Amino acid sequence: MKLIKIGKCDNMARPSKCKRICFLPENIEFLSENNPTTKTIVLTIEEFECARLIDYEGLSQEECALRMDVARTTVQRLYSDVRKKMTTFFVEGKKLTIKGGNYTLCSKESEPCLQRGNCHRHQKCNKFNIGDKE
Repeated sequence: MKLIKIGKCDNMARPSKCKRICFLPENIEFLSENNPTTKTIVLTIEEFECARLIDYEGLSQEECALRMDVARTTVQRLYSDVRKKMTTFFVEGKKLTIKGGNYTLCSKESEPCLQRGNCHRHQKCNKFNIGDKE
């Protein structure tokens, strides 16, 4: 695992804000049985969280943005990226891997966590290169 930065998420031209994540996926690799290809689609942890909140928990984009502590436009971009990647996975049968990204595991003290009471209790920012192994 190659860690780029811990504690700050700003090695881009414009400072990048860590997205709050309240759930890490247990299953991280998916492969079509009919097309065992070596080409991989990478879904970042924050893209996974965005899809989980909107599609699995049924939140609106605005509610998702509040949970992830980002702007609604960021959620729109993440969700659009997820849909493109998932469609490619279904249509082309490429391998799908969930890893990397720019996120913070939420603490129980954050406002959305206090309302739900069932989140992870980590606060450090984890920023990984997409190609790095976790």
